[in-house]
Amino acid sequence: MPRDLAKIYITEKAERSLKGGHPWVYGEEVTSVSGEYEQGGTVDVFSKKGSWLGAGFVNDLSKIRVRIISRNTNDTFDASFWERRVKYALAYRKHVCGDLSVCRLIYGESDGFPGFTVDKYNDIIVTQVLCLGIEKIKDVIYRILTEALALENCKVKCIIERCDVPVREKEGLSQFKGFYDPEWMKNARGGRELTAKDAKTRIFENGIYYDIDCLEGQKTGYFLDQKLNRKAAGEISKGLKVLDCFCNIGGFSLNCARSGAISVTGADISPLACSNASSNASINGLANAEFITVDVFDYLTELAGKKQHPYDMIILDPPAFTKSRETAKNAYKGYKDINYRAMRILPRGGYLVSCSCSHFMTVEMFERMLQDAATDAGVSLKIVEKRFAAPDHPVTLGIPETEYLKCYIMQII
Repeated sequence: MPRDLAKIYITEKAERSLKGGHPWVYGEEVTSVSGEYEQGGTVDVFSKKGSWLGAGFVNDLSKIRVRIISRNTNDTFDASFWERRVKYALAYRKHVCGDLSVCRLIYGESDGFPGFTVDKYNDIIVTQVLCLGIEKIKDVIYRILTEALALENCKVKCIIERCDVPVREKEGLSQFKGFYDPEWMKNARGGRELTAKDAKTRIFENGIYYDIDCLEGQKTGYFLDQKLNRKAAGEISKGLKVLDCFCNIGGFSLNCARSGAISVTGADISPLACSNASSNASINGLANAEFITVDVFDYLTELAGKKQHPYDMIILDPPAFTKSRETAKNAYKGYKDINYRAMRILPRGGYLVSCSCSHFMTVEMFERMLQDAATDAGVSLKIVEKRFAAPDHPVTLGIPETEYLKCYIMQII
């Protein structure tokens, strides 16, 4: 082990977790420390009996005290280490996606980059850093990433940092968003200053064009994880009247409209989202899609109260109702409420697409919620498909947080 790092010793419970594949050590799991370290630096992690278990970023301010980055005793954490990681991530996307034009290039712990997300929209790179260790070396990683993409004939016009999320504060980091624009990037484009226009682009997914804003749009500009789920929902929707709840800029809506739905109504509380969705429908010549600005909960309640069946298919893709284990119980009620109302609105033989993007709402909890909602609505559910995130968001066994997205396509019977 050719390193001179501080040593952190952990409990037997934490040791079992690490050996099972989970990469985090929580503060209360640390039993002792030997040596000095900088916050965000790298430390070696040992069992209570002195066995080496891995090396990772340390942060005493975070609930997650250590985030493991390597289980190889021969690794040294210089630029070449991170270059290998970047190339592994790109090679995987190139193989499973076949195209690097629009996809998630780096998916946090699944790619060995704790708390780090990188999305690519044509020539725009959008990043999110939620780990102090990555924050301290991000300049190195950005340059490596840009150079690696150039080798794949993928030019990078700009890098946008979407670090405008509260969870950063738990790492002792401030929130911000904006262009990452060092001299080497300015020089590469001839010194031109970046403007808000540079953050906008038109992407192509499942045969549909979308105009997105990577600086002002939700998350990193778009929700790439639902790509194949949108396509699957579209295929089911042919010949049906569809209601797409929480439609955002029209992802599910336009897949249904393009696939032959009789009509599609997208509903969202955001006037801007509905305006953008309507514009995207126009770009693609989809006249069978319309968008309404409503509170989805109120709208579903209103429709359920009428005891009519104006839709043959309802899509529920809400924002995460819970971002902590403590609020999962209340989130369960929220998911059950909207699914119950959708089940009451749909006719027998109708289709329900229900999603959750919270890893705290586990598969077991999600299925129990669906069954509870169906019981209360007096219906039964036939599962057409159980779906998860697209393959550019790979699930790593042993890290349940990477398996956050669930998308169930069901028939009401």
